[in-house]
Amino acid sequence: MTILLTILHVLACFFLIIVVLLQSGKAADLAGAFGGMGSQTAFGPRGAATVLTKATQIAAGLFMLTSLSLSVISTRASSTGGGGSTILEQTATPPAKKSAQPQQQQTAPQPGAPPVQVQTPGSGTTITVPPGPAPAQQAPAKK
Repeated sequence: MTILLTILHVLACFFLIIVVLLQSGKAADLAGAFGGMGSQTAFGPRGAATVLTKATQIAAGLFMLTSLSLSVISTRASSTGGGGSTILEQTATPPAKKSAQPQQQQTAPQPGAPPVQVQTPGSGTTITVPPGPAPAQQAPAKK
């Protein structure tokens, strides 16, 4: 259905372009070529509708109908689970699944474990730290 409607839409577009280009303007005489309106006024009487005018109206109506129909069809297709609603959501990679292997967990300190002595790098002093999980180390700041 969408393919048929798209083909009809493209044909209506081409037909509308051709019909509009074939029509002559109101001031198509020699005076109109130099910017003059001749005997016609801006809001003057309109001539009888020609075949090209009727064809333009029909092609414009068909163009509008196919545009609206394609818009409604694409909106319904995206809202019924046909992927994401935007291009970014459709092309985004799905989040990585968590691995089946559990992460290594640090064991709780055993009672009676001796305290750990840590020497600080800058001042050379020694600090006594009770046993437990090690704190996260930060990268040294570059000067």
